[in-house]
Amino acid sequence: MNAPLDIDQLRTFIAIAETGSFTRAADVVHKTQSAVSMQMKRLEERVDRPIFARDGRASKLTEDGERLLDFARRIVKLNAEALAAFSDSELSGCVRLGVPDDYADRYLPEIMARFSRVYPGAELTIFCEPSVDLIKRLDENEIDLAIVTSCESYRASEIFRQERLMWVTSSRHSAHLEVPLPLALGRPTCDWRKVAMDGLDSMGRVHRLLFSSGNAGAISAAVLAGLAVSVLPTSGLRPGMRVLTPAEGFPELPPCRIGLLRNLHPSPLAEALAGHIVSSLDNLSQGLSTAAE
Repeated sequence: MNAPLDIDQLRTFIAIAETGSFTRAADVVHKTQSAVSMQMKRLEERVDRPIFARDGRASKLTEDGERLLDFARRIVKLNAEALAAFSDSELSGCVRLGVPDDYADRYLPEIMARFSRVYPGAELTIFCEPSVDLIKRLDENEIDLAIVTSCESYRASEIFRQERLMWVTSSRHSAHLEVPLPLALGRPTCDWRKVAMDGLDSMGRVHRLLFSSGNAGAISAAVLAGLAVSVLPTSGLRPGMRVLTPAEGFPELPPCRIGLLRNLHPSPLAEALAGHIVSSLDNLSQGLSTAAE
């Protein structure tokens, strides 16, 4: 009989996938780089497939590596859930969640309500900051979980939701007709800001950044006041906003992909919260299941 996959090897594998480096992963899992390399050698021997492809100094996953990553995350998660289920004491304590301001008012109410009902003895601490800042907090062990806008320049996240990203304007004003086009967008590190401005540049449309803020409420206020145009995911639309189309001179935008990042040593309580987040917000599983049938 084939030997089972080793949980510790899978945790190290996930760390490499999320940090993009054997060296950084070694720091995260508190092992020497040689120990990490040996673990991955044994894991590749176990699955009988190459799972890493060297890309300069980075360690990228092969197609088989990407497949294994999905299984690895599920195995590690189920392992933590099983241990928690047979724990002698009810889960309690503090768990720290990071959420971008863009998602806080849309997603947190359901997550908090479900989690508090199931774990009344748990304390949930929320950090509302841009994705790039949350990733730094996660790396420094200041938070346990982070909901982030997925981007290849960050660590690889577990994608559980995808939404259409759209150009929006006020339904009562005509900022979208102004030249140059006034924009209200996020901070320089915001992925949506980059794709919006790159899209306009690619079609030669003149624009100017009128408002910049890391606060979603401030961006929405500028749009609703008729002062500027912005980009928002489907769930971010507000009454009084109108979606702008390519027929009106606005480029198509890539979808907004939302993912979950975990501390490399999540507590049973953190894993429980992760489960509630995915079950509350996941809009991809059904489509994937249908495609697999």
